[in-house]
Amino acid sequence: MKAILAAVVVFVASAGWAEGPGAIYAESFRKGATQITEVNFDAKLTPDNATYRELIKDSHGGDRYELTIVPQGPEGDNQITSWRVKLRDLHHSIYSNILLEDQRPSTDPRNNLWWLTPNPFGPVPIRAKRIIKVDSFWVVIEVNNLHFTPLDSPYLDSMTVHFAFSNTDPRATRR
Repeated sequence: MKAILAAVVVFVASAGWAEGPGAIYAESFRKGATQITEVNFDAKLTPDNATYRELIKDSHGGDRYELTIVPQGPEGDNQITSWRVKLRDLHHSIYSNILLEDQRPSTDPRNNLWWLTPNPFGPVPIRAKRIIKVDSFWVVIEVNNLHFTPLDSPYLDSMTVHFAFSNTDPRATRR
């Protein structure tokens, strides 16, 4: 009986670990009515292709938002330790990043979902699903793969990030 109970505990623990951390939800300070043309894509980042840019269309098919991903590392060094995601409204460019819950700097994880840092002391676990409601649509950000060189260093040599832009709350479609 103890062996069966131990096996169940190990199975449940390993199943939970394999799924990774849960989703973290936040709402942008932007509370408009704009919806988007739904899209999913992967951004493959490396030191040679360290920045990424994608235009997101509104529901009428016009370019409305600009998604950018830029590397971050130690000042004066060309190594990458994290990437930062920004979403800018092309019609209201006064705001540099509308993925923020609050425009004031904060250590609250919900205000740092845009920062993709594998640092274990960072505000958001790197494998957490990040769900952000902006205006009347949702942005889901998930880090699918990351690699360090050398393996025990803090320097990233690749990261693949999946983005989903949807007009439907992705939390409503959970299993």
